[in-house]
Amino acid sequence: MKRSVKILWTVSFSLLGVFILLLLLINFRVIGNMPSMEELENPRAALASEVIAEDGTILGKYYQVDRSSSDYNEISKNVINALIATEDERFYEHSGIDARSTIAIPFYLMVGKKRGSSTITQQLALNLQSDKSGKQRASNPIVRGFQKLQEWLIAIKLERNFTKKEIITLYLNTVAFGDNVYGIENGARTFFSKDAGHLSIEEAATLIGMLKGNTIYNPRRNPSASMLRRNTVIEQMEKNGYITKAEAQAAESRPIVLRYNKIDHNKGLAPYFREVLRDELKDWCQKHKKADGSEYNLYRDGLKIYTTINPRMQLYAEEAVGKHLMELQKVFANQSNIKSGSVWKNWQKYLDRYMKESDRYQDMKEANASDDEIKKAFNTPTKMKVFAWRSPSEPDLNEIDTVMTPMDSIKYMRAILQSGFMAMDPESGEVKAWVGGPDFRYFKNDHVSRTRRQVGSTFKPFLYCFALMNGMSPNTMLPNEPITIGNWTLTRNSEGSVGGEITMAGALARSLNLVSAYLIKQLGARAFADFAKTKIGFDSDIPPYPSIALGTPEISLYEMLQAYTMFPARGIITKPIYMTRIEDRNGNILETFAPVKREVISENEAYTMVKMMEGVVAPGGTGARMRYRYKMEGEIAGKTGTTNDNTDGWFIGYTPQLLAGAWVGCENNFLRFSTTAVGQGANTGLPIWAYFFQKVYADKTLKIDNKSTFPIPPTLHNDIYLNYNSNVQPGAEAEDVGSGSASDYIDVSQYGEEPAPAEPRKETEAQKEKEKEQKEKEKPKEGQQQPKATYPPPPPKKDN
Repeated sequence: MKRSVKILWTVSFSLLGVFILLLLLINFRVIGNMPSMEELENPRAALASEVIAEDGTILGKYYQVDRSSSDYNEISKNVINALIATEDERFYEHSGIDARSTIAIPFYLMVGKKRGSSTITQQLALNLQSDKSGKQRASNPIVRGFQKLQEWLIAIKLERNFTKKEIITLYLNTVAFGDNVYGIENGARTFFSKDAGHLSIEEAATLIGMLKGNTIYNPRRNPSASMLRRNTVIEQMEKNGYITKAEAQAAESRPIVLRYNKIDHNKGLAPYFREVLRDELKDWCQKHKKADGSEYNLYRDGLKIYTTINPRMQLYAEEAVGKHLMELQKVFANQSNIKSGSVWKNWQKYLDRYMKESDRYQDMKEANASDDEIKKAFNTPTKMKVFAWRSPSEPDLNEIDTVMTPMDSIKYMRAILQSGFMAMDPESGEVKAWVGGPDFRYFKNDHVSRTRRQVGSTFKPFLYCFALMNGMSPNTMLPNEPITIGNWTLTRNSEGSVGGEITMAGALARSLNLVSAYLIKQLGARAFADFAKTKIGFDSDIPPYPSIALGTPEISLYEMLQAYTMFPARGIITKPIYMTRIEDRNGNILETFAPVKREVISENEAYTMVKMMEGVVAPGGTGARMRYRYKMEGEIAGKTGTTNDNTDGWFIGYTPQLLAGAWVGCENNFLRFSTTAVGQGANTGLPIWAYFFQKVYADKTLKIDNKSTFPIPPTLHNDIYLNYNSNVQPGAEAEDVGSGSASDYIDVSQYGEEPAPAEPRKETEAQKEKEKEQKEKEKPKEGQQQPKATYPPPPPKKDN
């Protein structure tokens, strides 16, 4: 044998030996990052965790890459046929590596053509590696060659351990469709707003065409290139016999009709709720372990979080908040001190702070700009985008291009009215809707659970309930006179009235501060504060001062609604619940959640409070506009609330089936309405509640009926008759009455609402006689301090 031939064979066998040794070292994981057999049998591509609404729709996702998973039978045949026809015609014939295509590569390179030879299985192998290491194809040819060897080995192992259906399903669940969207299900939902099982021929071809280059062939960014690529895929489907020529021609003639709907955490339904939920889920993941002892990863483990949010109610809630804030913002923005900017005269320290917290300031500081340069920049007009109300139902329209100084933009954005709204089932505790603010893109602070503001008169029902528990009756007559408790003096009600007396029911309906002060003096501030903390269970601070009778405690809307459940839920407080269960990616239940209930007051006391709070929306009550302006029908009970100087406006109300509450105000409490007529809770919080319930009642699929009634407790043989009469003189009716001034008291803010116009109350002679008898019964006997609780007699029966 010639020496040259011998050397050739030696080199050839040596190279072959090195190649085999290299394959063995890779296979047995001595070098490289070859997945183990267990990992291949149980591939774990990073999956986004999904937040799922009550009806099964996806509210949003938490992800590093937006990926979802589908089963083979959930994917349209059009997708599978398009994929095989385009990417791997001999998919069902090879065992992971297409020898014919691989051998042909050098010949194509010799003639200057580029040809891909990777099978679907090889591409899957690369996807699994990329997902594991976080890297895509290597650019270095030597490293890429090493990576190719790994792909071959993984592809062979995949073919040995999976069926063809499983391989193609796993592949379609791992491929990228651009816009940070992974998986065929996500691709279908993002680009066509439908599930992967219902994609047409042309839609499937569009998505599969993107696999060659998800940026170049993205139909949203490059529609022309996408159309050409789509038609190429359709031609391949026809060529391989998956569709007929007629079907191909029909599909190619149709335009690409996108229904693009990228799930963005800043957009979509319930963004504030999803953000609050995210923080809770992060804590959950830290406290719960997987079978291997590691913590769950919210962004990679594909958790499914089932919530109680009703998408239709959520939509109605967001529209209600938007509709009213858009109307109210016009009034607020035209207020003289807001329009001129004079409201900031004494608050320069806040402007300086907000300036230093801004991205613009931080960027200039990093660029070593001087303080003078920064100050000049913040007072120089520049182009920018700001939030502005244009549509309550189309959030994308509420962003405008404008020119203003950065400092003026700070003042402008801080003067945007904020709101919190939540609706829940008072019996089950299930939260149905959650709106934490006007627009999550611009205002991240959640005003449902994360903001605590003074609650004003919405706190009074707890005081009146405590009075019932201590022997008073709804028809007990109470003085409406100036009162002094220690060093605290209250001279008049917020609407200006003083003098006379009124029933307890009437005082709650009209939200009379003097009567509330009288009650706290009789019952004791410490005893009432203890009732609120230990019995009702408020987590917020309830200081044992007389001023709590007027609502000085700072409490979140979420916590107030939890406390209010005891009225419509027959004395039982139910903690709001917004998650029902958490599942892993395979559908295994990891945890379920049940409502937490506890009895606080008796059923009779709860029903009595319901009847008293119905007076708030009755003629003469502070929320009477619920009926005469918003035409709301059916049984409704609730309470308005307005804090001092019209800083916060509240309304919390309920029907027999649904409890909801709204708060309106600004982030800074010195930004407020100048008149009570506009700034009171009946004008800021109540309309949101009314708009929401109008939509809910109109949607019969929700089964919330305005004809439902509060059930009478079985121990009450007759319904409760309430007397709202009084001899209290009418108060000031001027719009600028406000909520009182500092001279009216010493150490507490004053609260209340301006009552709506009262309608004359028609009474029969029999009713007048009954009321007279009742008053005589309730007069305290000599030496008796307080009348005991007695249910008033039923209204007289009408003659037939």
